[in-house]
Amino acid sequence: MIAATLLDQPVILGFDPGSQKCGLAVMGVDRRLYYHQVVTADATIATIQTLRQQFPVSLLVIGDQTASKSWKQTLEKQLSDPLRVITVDERHSSLEARDRYWQMYPPKGLNRIIPQGMRTPPRPIDDIVAILLIERYLERLTS
Repeated sequence: MIAATLLDQPVILGFDPGSQKCGLAVMGVDRRLYYHQVVTADATIATIQTLRQQFPVSLLVIGDQTASKSWKQTLEKQLSDPLRVITVDERHSSLEARDRYWQMYPPKGLNRIIPQGMRTPPRPIDDIVAILLIERYLERLTS
């Protein structure tokens, strides 16, 4: 992880909301990835607050599907400092995140010969969905 003092630009916090676990990611507008992790739903607010202390977060992008509305209300109520929240289309992001997982973490050993469509990531990929949400937001800005 890179310290906020080394950053010369604001960053975007990506948030894939869920009822039991959530994906979080921090990315610069230059698409440089600084952080990504899956956290329990209970730890989400505290983790977001910690990330905001570590990084110059300018806004939060949140997926528009699972639990999005209730999470937006929770963020408004529980974050000590208001944060601009932008909703992003989350359709097909889980399938796209599976493919991205294997790009970021290529399979090793015998798993390399298994076709990608038949592989299952060995961990939750909600954080990768959060990365994709940020990228979708940035693409919306440039198109």
